Amino acid sequence: MQFGTAFSQGKNSRIANLRSFDERPLHFGFLIGVNTMDFRVYNTGKSINAAGDMMYADVLTLSPGLNIGIVSSYKLTKDLNLRFLPGISFGQRNLTYRHYDKDGVYLDKEETLKIKSTFLEFPLLLKYNAFRMHNAKPYLIGGFNMRYDLAKNKQDKLLLTSLDGYLEFGAGFDFYLTYFRLSVEAKMSVGLTDILNPEGTGELGEMQYTEALDQLKSRIFSLTFYFE
Repeated sequence: MQFGTAFSQGKNSRIANLRSFDERPLHFGFLIGVNTMDFRVYNTGKSINAAGDMMYADVLTLSPGLNIGIVSSYKLTKDLNLRFLPGISFGQRNLTYRHYDKDGVYLDKEETLKIKSTFLEFPLLLKYNAFRMHNAKPYLIGGFNMRYDLAKNKQDKLLLTSLDGYLEFGAGFDFYLTYFRLSVEAKMSVGLTDILNPEGTGELGEMQYTEALDQLKSRIFSLTFYFE
């Protein structure tokens, strides 16, 4: 009898969880994750004073941020889902300006602007599902995300636009647990437009921070956990 009980438990342990989960045409959930926000910086190399000194900017350090949202997923085909994931994300980018003379010699002077963002996000993505392996399944994700920055567009010494579109792509794993599906996903978001306003802030002495830049394009990397 003990042998039969042990055999039965071992057999049940191999039964797949949530076997009908992927057959549902529509399901919902929520997400929470961490992100790092970055800029692709294009410098002009223009002089900022009569001596010919120049400033070059770049993001030298990355700061962690947070993103939360809700999940709506619609089954298009056996292997393809359309996902709408509205949410909000918080983050910061540290844009460091370094000063050089006209000959390119570093003047041992730098200044960092802390640019904070609070994004409303409206991603519409396609999820391609690979073959399920018992209680796990890999997938690919890709699509478009429209983000609106609720933080003031007049940042410290820079003027940025609030609206930007992003191409997004990534990959992840679905894990089918007893009562819900947990997904872990890594994703890259690439901003499509220049978010630098060339008019600057309008404050005296701050135009040099804008004139040192030709373009600023946004990039965001996120690691997200989905509960569905």
